[in-house]
Formats: sequence, C-alpha cells, structure tokens
Amino acid sequence: MKRTENPTDAPREPEAGVRYKMDGRALLAAIPAGSASAVFFDPQYRGILDKMRYGNEGVSRGRDRCELPQMTPEVIRSFMEGISTALAPSGHLFLWMDKFHVCEGAQDWADGLPLDVVDMVVWDKERIGMGYRTRRRSEYLLVLQKQPKRAKGVWVDHSIPDVWRESVNGKTHTHVKPVGLQRALIEAVTRPGDLVVDPAAGSFSVMEACGESRRFIGCDIAKGVVEWRGWPTAPTLRPAVTPTCSVT
Repeated sequence: MKRTENPTDAPREPEAGVRYKMDGRALLAAIPAGSASAVFFDPQYRGILDKMRYGNEGVSRGRDRCELPQMTPEVIRSFMEGISTALAPSGHLFLWMDKFHVCEGAQDWADGLPLDVVDMVVWDKERIGMGYRTRRRSEYLLVLQKQPKRAKGVWVDHSIPDVWRESVNGKTHTHVKPVGLQRALIEAVTRPGDLVVDPAAGSFSVMEACGESRRFIGCDIAKGVVEWRGWPTAPTLRPAVTPTCSVT
C-alpha cells in the first residue's frame, strides 16, 4: 500500500487489512458511525498492578508490559465512547479484563453508554500467573451489545463454551490473545464481509482471526506497522499516560 505523506490527502476512512500505528481513538473517530459489527478491545490498564504493588516491575517482572503505553481510566473511557459510536445497532463489543477489573475496577467504563453486558467468556490460558492467594491462569472476555439488545438472528453459533481452553505463544507479544476463541466469536456475531475493529490491536490476533472473510480495521500505538500522519476527522487527543514503573 502506498503511504499518504500529506494528511490533507489522507482518505477519511481507514483501509481494511492494514496494521496501522496510531492512537486507537483517532482510528475510531475515522470509522463511519454504526458501521462495525464487532469490536475487540484489550485496554492497557494498570488496576491490579497499582493496587498490589508487586515490586520489581520492569526489572525482573513484566518488563515488556512496562514498556507499553499505559491507559488511565479516562483514556479507557474515551475509547469506550468511540467504540459505542462505531458499533452498529445490536453489534458486539468483546472487552478483555482481568479478575480485578471484573470484580471491582471497571464500573465507570461504559456508564451511560448504550452498551449492555450480555455474557462473559473465561479464557483458560493453561499457564499460571501471579497472585497473593490463588494464582491467575485465566482472563475474562466481557461481552457487551449495543442497544437494542437481542440474541435471536444476531448470535448464530450456540456451541461456544463459556470456559475456553487455548494456549498461546506469549513470546510474540506480552498480551497475545487466543486466535481460536476470537475467530469463533467473530463467526458467531458477524457475516462474511462485515467490519471487525480492534483499536488496540497488540499482536493483531483479531486480524488473523478475521481471515479473508471479514474486513478488519485496527491499529496499535506501539506495535503497528504503517504510520499515519493524521486523520482529517480525528479529534484532539490527550496521550495515554506511561507511568513510571516501580522498582524495589
């Protein structure tokens, strides 16, 4: 693809199948309202890390994670607003969370938006992580649907279990997600040719899950490939904050 050097010459809509390097909020602003059948969002939150203060973050623990731009709750909220606008009526948002945010840390993310929680999938990663009590080996995929809420004729595959076991190669990206699960969900709520969006794509696993049958539009502020020099329709954005990692 030929890169556009002059922002005024840039198309007002992003192209499908391109690994953009840009702020995901600008990408969402450039997508026509109501055009996405599904959106995946894996926010770079810090909730449990800031609460527990495990120590040695960025040195002996979580070095790759520490290097990624972090999202404040205000930044996450602005992503959610953009996602709500981009989604088609009855479209689905698949929102990745850890145990901390499922239990107590994400109530304000979608407050007042036309997004209803309709389901949740537990991803068993088949490997153990941190924890002062039980050790974490799961992540949680909260399923939200833009109003009007309905399942009949929208969610077509009823064979997906609510606990999904799939291992991934964590060396490719610190937050790599399961392609098989994402592919199953995409096929359950979209049709061939539909638009699937990921504004914080990381390893671009959602792009892989879409294959050739769905249109994928996505970006990552750190791991994208094609840099875009400005969207004519993008709002003025405050950068995601990168906090200083604690070292003890």
